[in-house]
Amino acid sequence: MGHKTAALLALCLAFATAAAHEAPSVPRVDAPELAKLGSAAVGVTTLELVDAARADRRLKIDLWYPAATAAGGAPVTYEGSLTAEPPAAPTRFTRPGIAVRDAKRAAGPFPLVVVSHGYDNESVLLSWLTENLASKGYVVAAIRHVDPPITERTRFPEAVMNRPADVAFVTGSLQRSLGDEKLVDPARTALVGYSMGGYAVLSVAGAMPNDALRVSGLKALVGLAPAGAKFGVWGEDGVAPVTVPMLLIAGDRDQTVDYASGARAFLDQAVRSNRYLLTFLGGGHAIGLGPAPEEMRLRLWDQDWFEDKVWSADRIVGVNLHFITAFLDRYLKEDASRAGYLDSLVPRSADGTWSAPPETPYSAYSPRGDGVTLWKGFQRQHAEGLELLHAAPR
Repeated sequence: MGHKTAALLALCLAFATAAAHEAPSVPRVDAPELAKLGSAAVGVTTLELVDAARADRRLKIDLWYPAATAAGGAPVTYEGSLTAEPPAAPTRFTRPGIAVRDAKRAAGPFPLVVVSHGYDNESVLLSWLTENLASKGYVVAAIRHVDPPITERTRFPEAVMNRPADVAFVTGSLQRSLGDEKLVDPARTALVGYSMGGYAVLSVAGAMPNDALRVSGLKALVGLAPAGAKFGVWGEDGVAPVTVPMLLIAGDRDQTVDYASGARAFLDQAVRSNRYLLTFLGGGHAIGLGPAPEEMRLRLWDQDWFEDKVWSADRIVGVNLHFITAFLDRYLKEDASRAGYLDSLVPRSADGTWSAPPETPYSAYSPRGDGVTLWKGFQRQHAEGLELLHAAPR
């Protein structure tokens, strides 16, 4: 190998390593314990499904999965666009990932997680979650919903109608096809939704009184800043019919879907569910898309898709990954050891204490027990501004 070739190869490897570190699925050093990547390599592919019952509605699905190996493949760079402030054209963006496109799949079956993005969003903007979960032994399918632009307010009812049907159709289709391939276990299915996606997954989990939309094999649900409280499609009882374990994540200053009538009310309504509410105190609606790509930092409208006014987007990602991992491991993989990360915590994170022995490393994670009330898996001085409420079914 010549000197120029070796130098070029070294440069490419350095670039690939840097790109991987920029991927939001790789959490910062201050993230809680369970946010870190799992041991599996990650592959990604794109599928298309056609719903014949709805005028051949076509839906593309981005599928992340544990890979047998990613050796020799370059990490993917995701591309997409978001509606810009009128009259500007949509803003295009790129985001680095760790997945290798069409890498060989590891032997399953794995639990299936179906993800529904926010209104007029892009599925790849949830790569912070989808890649991270795939590295931990989940198959994650993110639907590319076909939403009208967010600026066309009169067309909003289209999404209200289509979203639950999209989630129900895609989930059932993948349970059958990927189940037949032994890649997923259909009996271990979870749904995750952000904003409008939160409305969709709550609807198919039982909130919408339509048996045709119910998902079989459903074991858990995660709603990030979930919408739906004001849509008038759930009836007087709201999300009361939902029975599966549920993790709601929201900011108490969410002025888009409203915290009080949204996530906070859902915690009280869902009396048949074993449910949790994680609140970013002072946080708003932008808790689902991760840090803004460079292309989205030039105009305030574009940046506000991503960045909270108070919380660092990187910090939000780390906290979300920690709790979503604990929750899905506990209720989808039935890993009882994860209960300590969720149950019997002091409600306010800042109230937790840990008198660690002097030789304890500065970055050590809280172990809980023996008088330790600092939230399990958090580092000292890095458990501020959060609240976790838990209510058992009755």
